[in-house]
Amino acid sequence: MKKSFQFIALLTMSVLGACSGGAEKAATAEVVEEKPKVKLASVTARPVAQVQEYTATVEAEVKNNIAPSTPVRIDDILVEVGDRVSKGQKLVSMDAANLKQVKFQLDNKEIEFKRVDELYKVGGASKSEWDAAKMAYDVMKTSYNNLLENTALVSPINGIVTARNYDDGDMYSGGAPVLVVEQITPVKLLVNVSEGNFTKVKKGDAVSVKVDVYGEETFEGKVSLVYPTIDAATRTFPVEIQLVNRDQKVRPGMFARVTLNYGSENHVVVPDLAVVKRAGSGDRYVYVYKDGKVSYNMVQLGRRLGTEYELISGVDNNSQVVIAGQTRLADGVEVEVEK
Repeated sequence: MKKSFQFIALLTMSVLGACSGGAEKAATAEVVEEKPKVKLASVTARPVAQVQEYTATVEAEVKNNIAPSTPVRIDDILVEVGDRVSKGQKLVSMDAANLKQVKFQLDNKEIEFKRVDELYKVGGASKSEWDAAKMAYDVMKTSYNNLLENTALVSPINGIVTARNYDDGDMYSGGAPVLVVEQITPVKLLVNVSEGNFTKVKKGDAVSVKVDVYGEETFEGKVSLVYPTIDAATRTFPVEIQLVNRDQKVRPGMFARVTLNYGSENHVVVPDLAVVKRAGSGDRYVYVYKDGKVSYNMVQLGRRLGTEYELISGVDNNSQVVIAGQTRLADGVEVEVEK
């Protein structure tokens, strides 16, 4: 009986020992965690073209408002919107009634002046009489010339009629011009460039322009004017771009995208899979691998190059960056690299 009791006791202790050992192993297994697995890519610096795109609205090279300088009735408008016109071409005939009256008065003043002039030459008129007759003639002649200019309105440029605000028989009394003529060969665009590029833009630089209405078609332009001062509020300066536009495809008012090239710089380029956006902010990060651990580096992005990003700062040349497995990572975490 005693032996049976001893055997049962030994068996009970063995079972308890086995259970205790299993629990310890389970606890140990719970404590040991697997290292996050990541995939890496080696990155290097290379020359990257420093190009910047700007949006702009196409403008006419020259825009003229055609209107008389004094109120007058419009007799005949000789052109329509869309018509091409030449410099010096007659565009509008105004009421000539006043012109005829003033011309009659001018002729009389001219006769009077010639009479006084002849008398003055032989001593029959004083210098003051000659001066008065000459002044009256000159004033009337000036009035006639001004009225003549307002009776026949001509185009000061080669261009196209882009607006007509009156009809035949209307009374012009100021306000909107009778016609608007714009020169569209060439056309121009104005973009605002950040002051950091002030020394990189030069008059005559080649520029690439795309106009939305023509899709991916590219138009070649050049920098025609660089404004000499910086806007203190926006920290930008205006740059004027000129397109030759010989075929007149590009018209004022069209929306365009202007690309300026500032040369190239050596910058690290990383796969886009390596760039992580921080939740709740616009900051971008890249995990950099070194000696079994990863560091959480904030980066400044440059251009997107297909499936890659140019980095202005944040990652050193010849680094290894994480391109997969970032969800379980944090700064300083040890990782396991997948082959």
